[in-house]
Amino acid sequence: MIVITGAAGFISSCLVARLNEERFYDLILVDDFTRAEKKSNYSDKKFTALVERTAFAEWLENNARQVDFIFHLGARTDTTEFDKSIFDELNMAYSQMVWKACVRHAIPLVYASSAATYGLGEYGYVDSHDIVDKLKPLNPYGCSKNDFDIWALGQMEKPMFWAGLKFFNVYGPNEYHKGRMASVIFHAFNQIGATGAMKLFRSHNPDFKDGEQQRDFIYVKDVVDICMWLMKTRKESGLFNIGTGEARTFLDLVKATFSAMNVEENIGFIDTPADIRDKYQYFTEADMSKLRRAGYDKEFTSLEDGVKEYVQSYLNDHTYY
Repeated sequence: MIVITGAAGFISSCLVARLNEERFYDLILVDDFTRAEKKSNYSDKKFTALVERTAFAEWLENNARQVDFIFHLGARTDTTEFDKSIFDELNMAYSQMVWKACVRHAIPLVYASSAATYGLGEYGYVDSHDIVDKLKPLNPYGCSKNDFDIWALGQMEKPMFWAGLKFFNVYGPNEYHKGRMASVIFHAFNQIGATGAMKLFRSHNPDFKDGEQQRDFIYVKDVVDICMWLMKTRKESGLFNIGTGEARTFLDLVKATFSAMNVEENIGFIDTPADIRDKYQYFTEADMSKLRRAGYDKEFTSLEDGVKEYVQSYLNDHTYY
């Protein structure tokens, strides 16, 4: 039996689809299932049971002997939320509960950390345990993820295998419900479809031209491939970056979206909002050497191929993975 928290969400629902593809059907999906707009992410999947997020702690104590693995990917991920108490409850205390249960019952664990822990990249983007307590996240969400990483690394008792995944800019199917927190590709598709054009943030940094701000964009199917590999191999515990190791510009991303939509390029620029300008990241790129050293050798989907599949196989017809 495999448990997936946040199962109605973006990455988790894609992981459930991937597990089903490999004939894993004894799955326990954990989430707040009250949001109707997320139902299509899991309604056509095969699973054993749905467990409400608030009932999971009790369920786990009663059923832990049957659980073979936990993917704890559920979290409050809104980077614009500034109520720290929400993150203390959902991202810290809840994750501590899951961790402690995995220790007690010898259950291997993969949990979601975030590249938001790196802040402006003052210490680079290396998933070294040595720098975790020095990192300076830019918002309460990033702080909550880094605080849990610090707590986990400081525990004397750890799960038999554990991995904290620092997700970079993930894009792909099943993010229809995410609103403003959805990927730039999702927003570009909708804006291009509605207006025939796309507006990007203008650069306010003399080292970067307009549209040449860079991110490490990773296709969600590559993310779930890594999750599956970790579940099967369990070679090395620790924090791992989950990106491609290759930063690409927003211009690259939007041009790929125009191409996938077969629409002529029409790209303009608007000022970056003043309230986020001083905390705006101009460059992120995951150092992927640690995961590679651990033995993961599959090539990552190129930005152009990932955007093409996402647009043509999912967004065009509003379908799900």
